[in-house]
Amino acid sequence: METLWHWLADPLAFPFMVRGLLAALMVGTVCAVLGTYVVLRGMAFFGDAVAHAILPGVAVGYLVGGGRQEPLFVGALAAGILASVGIGAIARGKHLKEDTAIGVVFAGMFALGIAIISTVRNYTVDLSHFLFGDVLGVSDFDLALTAILGALVLLLVAAFYKEFMVMSFDPVLAATLRLPATFLRYLLLVMLAVTIVVSLQTVGVALVVAMLVTPAATAFLLTRRLITMMVLAALIGSASAAVGLYISYYVNVASGAAVVLVCTAAFLAAYLFAPGRGLLWRGA
Repeated sequence: METLWHWLADPLAFPFMVRGLLAALMVGTVCAVLGTYVVLRGMAFFGDAVAHAILPGVAVGYLVGGGRQEPLFVGALAAGILASVGIGAIARGKHLKEDTAIGVVFAGMFALGIAIISTVRNYTVDLSHFLFGDVLGVSDFDLALTAILGALVLLLVAAFYKEFMVMSFDPVLAATLRLPATFLRYLLLVMLAVTIVVSLQTVGVALVVAMLVTPAATAFLLTRRLITMMVLAALIGSASAAVGLYISYYVNVASGAAVVLVCTAAFLAAYLFAPGRGLLWRGA
């Protein structure tokens, strides 16, 4: 027992580990809760597109701020919201489907980001942590920003819980009840963009979709109630973030990758053994 206590407590002697753990827990919770709507509405491709579409904002923020964190996050947030609203606006037309709009915006903004980044001589060192995450490099500013934006997203989920639930499960009923579908759709897209930006420092652009989708998909296999799914997803996401961070500390692997691998292991366990829905359960 004493050995286990030291194993858990020793890394927390370092301030960067404490900040990283707090950030990982917040990101794991926020991503998982909003991820329930991503899974239910089939928006995984949208999340991936927005995660990559923020690249020009990151690049512009770097050029303007000389590498300081504040302009990087402001640029990423602006680009993410712009991409979300742009995809929503294009998809509202009658001529193009949403997946086509996603593909156009995703490719265009990602290419723009690469073009801007290529002008930065040492971009591989300065910007690579936005692609793959650097949770152990979380600053006090990053932590405060994650807490504020994460709390805002969770408050909006709570405030519009019933409306989002009806839209996710029964769009016809939503139209019958005359819910403001357009407003709610854009709000959800902007919340998704904010959540992706919040997750940048922890898991990076390349892995953020896994944090949005995998805990929620795991919870989906374990329950049929939305509120229970959200709670389970948040527990799975935050626990995976904490376990992954400890693994990265002791095994010396990339923190973002470790977090996602723990999430994936939890999903595989649920996929095989979930009561009623697990592969082995159904096979029996």
